[in-house]
Order: sequence, then structure tokens, then C-alpha cells
Amino acid sequence: MSPKKITTMIKSAAVETAEAYYDSSQADAFYQTIWGGQDIHIGIYSGADEPIADASRRTVATMADQLVGISATTRILDLGAGYGGSARYLAERFGCHVTCLNLSETQNALNRTLTEDAGLSERVRVVHGDFENVPEPDASFDIVWSQDAILHSGERTRVLDEVRRVLTDDGQFIFTDPMQSDDCPDGVLQPILDRIQLSTLASFAFYRAELAKRGFGEATIEPLTDQLRTHYARIGQELQNNYDEAVGRSGEDYVDNMIAGLQHWVDGADRGYLAWGILDFRRAS
Repeated sequence: MSPKKITTMIKSAAVETAEAYYDSSQADAFYQTIWGGQDIHIGIYSGADEPIADASRRTVATMADQLVGISATTRILDLGAGYGGSARYLAERFGCHVTCLNLSETQNALNRTLTEDAGLSERVRVVHGDFENVPEPDASFDIVWSQDAILHSGERTRVLDEVRRVLTDDGQFIFTDPMQSDDCPDGVLQPILDRIQLSTLASFAFYRAELAKRGFGEATIEPLTDQLRTHYARIGQELQNNYDEAVGRSGEDYVDNMIAGLQHWVDGADRGYLAWGILDFRRAS
């Protein structure tokens, strides 16, 4: 394996914003208690009233079912790993080795604790860093995995360059990302973009085109936008149902702004402006 690593580049403003946000005590309390605990990504729901944590874990299991040729020697990189729930699931299920790359040291600290408590420290490694500048050698992973993280990049093509660089020949890139629909009109997502301090969202068409440029072939893309809508509505419902407790943990301004922001996502999905799903690509050797 070549030890080559591209020169570290300056973080985009979007990544710096995301890092400060997820390190905040208000966000940490919200994501641990409301969003899903160990799995802080969009869930796949069997019913509208299903617990958020159960649906979020189903997303992990569904993606894991699509992994190819996985064994105890498989090396996986989880981009934007959060609290490491997916990494621990993969390590326990397959006996593989997972590197969690995540920009929040607040989340990383809890990840390390939970991983140690689970007896998985030898199979799950937690690294502080961002996906625009992956601090790993070329061709060092068989699979790159990511859940609802790449939207936070201000330079998504750089992220895809890094994915290609660290994957082995014939490696697999499987991920989810909150996106805009391919035919989304200009300007209609501004309330969402303002809330998360981004200028754009990606789309299925964006990922198809950009990954093809980098030598990836499309295995499957499974659109599941209805699940995005359900998830954001469920999070909003939980905040309303546990409003006083949430305010006590994260503050009234944070909770009120979050409720308003979640509704923008629900509205965008209802109007056909958003997209979400599982994207599975394979690198051609």
C-alpha cells in the first residue's frame, strides 16, 4: 500500500461551521436524547410512530446488507461517524475493522467511551478530522461508508476525490445524504440552506455525474425520500412532546429554532423539492 497522502487543505467554511455546531453542548444534548442516540441519521420507519432510535438502526442494518465481500479483514472508513453507532454495529456483525472519521471531538469522546464499553476498541478506531482532508493513506480502505454527513461540506467534489483516493481498487462507496430533488426549482430551499448555513445541496444527479467522472459505477440507488419526511416530522414531534425537558438541556432558542428548521425540511419534502436514499457505488479498477 502506498503511504502517499495528499497535502492537507484548508477546511471549507461549511466544515468549520459544522464542527463548531456539533461540538456545542446544546447540539450534543439534542442529538443524544432526541435524534436517535448512537445513530444520528435519518431512519427507515416501519410505521409513523416507531421509535426514532429503532428506525435509525434499521437504516444501518439495511445499508450493511448491501456490503460486498465483507469479512473480518475488511477495512471500512465511516465519514462523519457521529457517536459511532454504525461502526460498532458493523464491527460486531462482521468482525471487521472500522475507522470513524468525525470532526466533533465532543462526539468522538463519547464514541470512544461507548466503543470501549462495548469491548470493540481493537476493531473501531476514532479519528478527529474532516472528510475534505482525510488523514489516511491512499487505497487504505475496502469500503467507504457515510450517513447524512456530506451535505455539511462546502466542497463536495473534494470529498469525492478523497473517497476515491482512500478506496482500494474495486472498493465500495455506500452512503446517504439529504439532497435536493433533481428538478428542484432555484431559490425554494433558501430557508433550509440558511438554517444549516450552506449555499447548496447535492442531488442524485450530482452524485451520479461526479462519481462517474471519478471512475465509479452505480450499483444501486434506492430513493427513500418519504423516509426523510417521516424522520424530520418525528424529530419535530418528539421535541414538541418533550419541550420542557429539551429546553432544559439545550435552551429555548435552540429548541424553537430547531422546531422551525425541521418544519422547513418537512415542507420541502411535501413539495417535492428534497431527496434522500441509499446510494451504492463501486470503484472500477
